[in-house]
Amino acid sequence: MSDWQNPGLAHLWLPYTQMKTAAAPLPVVSSAGVRLTLADGRELIDGISSWWTACHGYNHPHIQAAVETQLATLPHVMFAGLVHEPAARLAQRLAGLLPGDLERVFFTESGSVAVEVALKMALQYWRNLGHAGKQRIVYFRHGYHGDTFATMALCDPEEGMHRLFAGSMPDQIMAELPNDDIMRRAFDLLLETHGERVAAVIVEPLVQGAGGMQMHDAETLAFVAAACRRHRVLLIADEIMTGFGRTGRLFACEEAAQLTGTTPDILCLSKALTGGTLPLAATVARRHVFEAFLSDDPAAALMHGPTYMANALACAAANASLDLFEREPRLAQVAAIEAQLRTELEPCRRLTGVADVRVKGAIGAVELTGEIDLDGMRRRFAELGVWVRPFGKVAYLMPPFVIDSADLSVLTGAMHRVLSARAATA
Repeated sequence: MSDWQNPGLAHLWLPYTQMKTAAAPLPVVSSAGVRLTLADGRELIDGISSWWTACHGYNHPHIQAAVETQLATLPHVMFAGLVHEPAARLAQRLAGLLPGDLERVFFTESGSVAVEVALKMALQYWRNLGHAGKQRIVYFRHGYHGDTFATMALCDPEEGMHRLFAGSMPDQIMAELPNDDIMRRAFDLLLETHGERVAAVIVEPLVQGAGGMQMHDAETLAFVAAACRRHRVLLIADEIMTGFGRTGRLFACEEAAQLTGTTPDILCLSKALTGGTLPLAATVARRHVFEAFLSDDPAAALMHGPTYMANALACAAANASLDLFEREPRLAQVAAIEAQLRTELEPCRRLTGVADVRVKGAIGAVELTGEIDLDGMRRRFAELGVWVRPFGKVAYLMPPFVIDSADLSVLTGAMHRVLSARAATA
């Protein structure tokens, strides 16, 4: 154990961790490319991109240089009454990349807060238009949208992460994803029945992340969007996990937009926005949503403003990350990762204790059955030289887009070895 870890752990409270029984976390001292170096000199290939953020790998020199330059000029300034170039440029670039007229960008510091802002926008949009009764949000089974109180109320209640707070959260409406004719009729009926009190539907386009890496097609997403239009309900796309190339397009909602031309009314971004370097999130609204807040009445304004909103360092990192999507073949790299994941994870399907294997873009998920020793699996992955962190009933890979085929094979090979060992003891 490193000399700083033991005294430091006496004061740290770690996320999603039972501190009484959990094994000591691994001490990381440096990173480069797709590798994390531990205090004892071991290297781990990162198979999950630090919670899906490090799309360009670690320590990319272009992002480093942009942050260093910004640090020497303007690290941060409040965003109320003041504005700065990195944020203005980033907002313009995001508006140019997103489909349709998603053109007004509100910056925050985390994905949960970006969703909170989206919910506030949706409810106040209807209030400003004289429909104060539209106060409920429809969300989907297996969904996950954050850990704050409003977002916990939009997470699958059976997943267990937030079950403890069930009686303390706002009462929202859960639906099944309408991925067949029966479910589509049911979803349409739900909006027809409750539309007068529903402000918005929120969805993770194509892949539901922390709720189990469940996947659906663009036709399902397009149906949800069309149903929202029919019943005068806003659509919020939570692209915090799927945004910036992870599903094979720059934004997952582009697949539905290509089918029908539909665009979410509000879209949330975070995680890979800065290439995994600094905290930053964005809630982006379409023109008609923004215009509902324009009034001579001060009370019609959006009353939200995080202290570190539009942090200049983070905006500089995000602009540099967008540069890399323009200059380097990220989407082609995702396509290659997808093809390799499909081939190399498929043998897991035949193992005892495996319910399904799912791949979309640079996401490969193996759904498990039975009792699962998550801590034991995580330790075994580390022993094999990879950082993979299964959760719930899913072991998954979401590597940096810059990973080469050899390192990716190390990850998929470790997945098969660990799950084969589990199957042998079942």
